[in-house]
Amino acid sequence: MPGVISTTSGYTGGRIANPSYEQVSHGGTGHAEAVEIVYEPAKVTYQKLLDVFWHNIDPFVKNRQFCDHGDQYRTAIFYHDEKQRSLAEASKANLGAGFRQPIETEITVAGPFYKAEEYHQDYYVKNPIRYKFYRFNCGRDARLQEIWGKKD
Repeated sequence: MPGVISTTSGYTGGRIANPSYEQVSHGGTGHAEAVEIVYEPAKVTYQKLLDVFWHNIDPFVKNRQFCDHGDQYRTAIFYHDEKQRSLAEASKANLGAGFRQPIETEITVAGPFYKAEEYHQDYYVKNPIRYKFYRFNCGRDARLQEIWGKKD
């Protein structure tokens, strides 16, 4: 999206330094699979990034996203300062007011971010057929449409 300089797949929120995909995917490290976003605040607001985030997850499930299960697949917003925390909390409260189910997404202070292995970077570009197969078979798009409605 305009204003986003880069996105990097990785891991954060855990107890060990420099975890590997093998360690994180097996669980027990405390890390969540995450995306680090570098952006230009003059071109895209933090609130807009939050809105895009919410509309690409299922915020009602704990420790799971679509086919992936475990605390490493929990949804979370890792904030870097009090302004981000405040905006994230406000967006979560606003979102929650529109639904009957509780929002399970955690909001917590960011810790060290560890870049995932190169084969995870831009996975959907490097493996388009496999990625589309995953999205369809896991019901990702259908579930997002159920929650958020059809995209414009």
